[in-house]
Amino acid sequence: MTAHDSAIASRPVAVGGTALAALGVLAFSFSFPATAWALTGFGPWTAAGLRGVLAAAVAGAGLLAARVPLPDRAHWPGLAAVAVGCVLGFPLLTTLALQTSSTAHSAVVIGLLPLATAVVAALRSGGRPSRGFWWAALAGATVVLGFTVQQSRGALSRADLLLVAALAVCAAGYAEGGRLARSMPGWQVIAWAVVAALPASALAAGLALAAEPVHAGPRALAGLAYTAAVSQFGGFVLWYRGMAAIGVPKASQLQLAQPLLTLGWAVLVLGERFSPAAPVAALLVLGCIAATQRARG
Repeated sequence: MTAHDSAIASRPVAVGGTALAALGVLAFSFSFPATAWALTGFGPWTAAGLRGVLAAAVAGAGLLAARVPLPDRAHWPGLAAVAVGCVLGFPLLTTLALQTSSTAHSAVVIGLLPLATAVVAALRSGGRPSRGFWWAALAGATVVLGFTVQQSRGALSRADLLLVAALAVCAAGYAEGGRLARSMPGWQVIAWAVVAALPASALAAGLALAAEPVHAGPRALAGLAYTAAVSQFGGFVLWYRGMAAIGVPKASQLQLAQPLLTLGWAVLVLGERFSPAAPVAALLVLGCIAATQRARG
């Protein structure tokens, strides 16, 4: 096979991987509104704990049905990073932040997450994305940050520290999950991570249910179901498969669109107001995403 033939053969893989990662971003974009729904009936610790327990039930059933053997010992450190960052840390920290911060303001953390994920992945793998990639990634992060701060009128709150911490642990979890998805199926990466986190999730849920009031109306139950089945499991199946196909740095930059999608959901579902700058920001972000996908990753 010639180099030309190899390049042609790789194009469907890249296109398919980009589509899978983009679907994962779309699934994640509703996570904050769904969390806001869940908080109408559950306390933050209860919502985060039950989210992990329910996701582990779905993932465990899938692993048992497929008769998947235990992962190799070499994979467990990476799975632990995914469990701590994506299953325990990010959901809990962002849920606590959403108690006092609007969905629009909380979207700031997602604006920085693609750049942080690319940095962690480069440090972890030793890869060196091109200078054009980094400039496009920085430009995209700047646009998203500027827009989301403008949307929230520049207000800072104590929730910002929670969001920064969530950003750090999630970036590590994304990078490790994307790396693992190159050697094992993506759905098994997140499935084993949520199962590994089950003891901590169950403990948090049990203690929280005894301490926090519960008013489980239809909206709260719908929000909890979405965060458990989609945000914590289904979205990651698509996300990690996409990462494995096109690489962590390029896949991570597709998430630049997530804050704008989240703000769109906030308008439609939560009744929050949308900034007139949204169309301009959307076009600029799409341009930055296109540049990162064309640059050498």
